[in-house]
Amino acid sequence: MSIRISTRGATLSLTVLLGLGLGVVGCGSGGDDEKPKASAPASTAEDAGPSAQEGSAEEPMAELRGSNGLLLQITSAERDSGGFVTVNGELKNDGDKSVAIPSGLSGNETEIIKNGRSLGGATLVDSKSKKRYYVLRDTEGRPLTTTGLSTIKSGDRLAVFMQFPSPPAATTEVTFQLPTFASATISISG
Repeated sequence: MSIRISTRGATLSLTVLLGLGLGVVGCGSGGDDEKPKASAPASTAEDAGPSAQEGSAEEPMAELRGSNGLLLQITSAERDSGGFVTVNGELKNDGDKSVAIPSGLSGNETEIIKNGRSLGGATLVDSKSKKRYYVLRDTEGRPLTTTGLSTIKSGDRLAVFMQFPSPPAATTEVTFQLPTFASATISISG
């Protein structure tokens, strides 16, 4: 291959050629040949918004169905060294209409209800020790959980969390309960 460069514009032509050459080399094999190629589904207008757990391919450890097409997927329940268990998940509207978040999810404790709609009614039941653990509160009575819930549109997802006192270290399975939803057994890690 011969390249003919005139003195006029030689610098520009050489720069363009070098840039193109580097671009072609960059498209070559970079060690990715050993990784399986996965095709990503095409994005639609319905799921164009960012997911709260985007990039997470975590399978839910439990799915709980609630009223009006609401679905709670629990993705983790982790014990930390401070004596707490944090339950993380995603609340989704599987129905075909927007749904007002039921006020019953906040539970029936006056202290929690006065702080607005939340998941403050959630509990963990340790049947081994015969104890029930309620969502923790801060010093002003606010629940340590997702708050400010109002309406969720059809197909929308919302990342949620709830924090509880930790059951004894020997307890690795508990029953998760949330008003208006089915119950589920979840495993505590950590």
